[in-house]
Amino acid sequence: MFTNTKRHAAGREVLAVPEGGTVPVEAPTSSATAVRRRRRRVPGIAHSVLVFLGLLVLWQAVVKMFDVSNILVPTPTAVADSLVDGFQDGTLLTHSIVTLKEILIGFGIAVGSALVSAVLITQFRTVERVLFPLLILTQTIPKVAMAPLLIVWFGIGISSKVLTVALIAFFPLLINAILGFRSAAHEQVEMLRSFGASRMQVMRHLQIPSALPHIFAGLEVAVILSVTGAVVAEFVGSSEGLGYLIQASNFTLDVARTFAVIVVLSAVGIALHAVVVRLGKWLVFWTATPTDTAGGI
Repeated sequence: MFTNTKRHAAGREVLAVPEGGTVPVEAPTSSATAVRRRRRRVPGIAHSVLVFLGLLVLWQAVVKMFDVSNILVPTPTAVADSLVDGFQDGTLLTHSIVTLKEILIGFGIAVGSALVSAVLITQFRTVERVLFPLLILTQTIPKVAMAPLLIVWFGIGISSKVLTVALIAFFPLLINAILGFRSAAHEQVEMLRSFGASRMQVMRHLQIPSALPHIFAGLEVAVILSVTGAVVAEFVGSSEGLGYLIQASNFTLDVARTFAVIVVLSAVGIALHAVVVRLGKWLVFWTATPTDTAGGI
């Protein structure tokens, strides 16, 4: 007994059975698959929001129940009021713009220098033997220890903050980029070279596509570290920025404002990470993301 498949004009596949009956089989399209994945992710997001709101309610209840002083732990409503007041008087917005500028410039420098260094290290043996050990040596120095020196050398302006961000975000991206460029199969590289492809052509058509998933994995880590680097640099010495605002709030025992600044920093980090993830899905469309993989289980 044999079964065969026929395609009707409506575009549906029909499985013919010996008795003459037919069983319609819908061929899933890519758009339908994407819709199903989004539907599977919505309950997860909703559950996360519900858990977060539940924690806020619990936080509010515990502080009120035990009459905890606002100097120690403010209520979520007090933090929300401070957050609204900070944006209304322009304080949070002004300092957020300064910190965001430091993050973006430092992150851009880190991305450019890390990718160039990764290309040089993976393409030239001499550069790898000379440059890579020096880069490893610089990473053994704690960046918190370097921040005061950068303040002394470049002042308390934006330059020292940008360099601190670049130093902190540089190495994770460098390591991922090197692993990515080296992930291309040696047999494929040799095959392209046997066909007369130049070093640049091999990199463009094989090594860069192979490296992109690793590079974006490094970018996701580096962009979060950039936020940390900017705040650390502002802690060491600054006259503006969200890190400076945290120190000023702690000095005046305005703990609600400190929590409000932390909320803004978290929002900045989440937004930047989401941008990198979205850009990665757009450029590296041929790889499955962890969310998509988990949604398919």
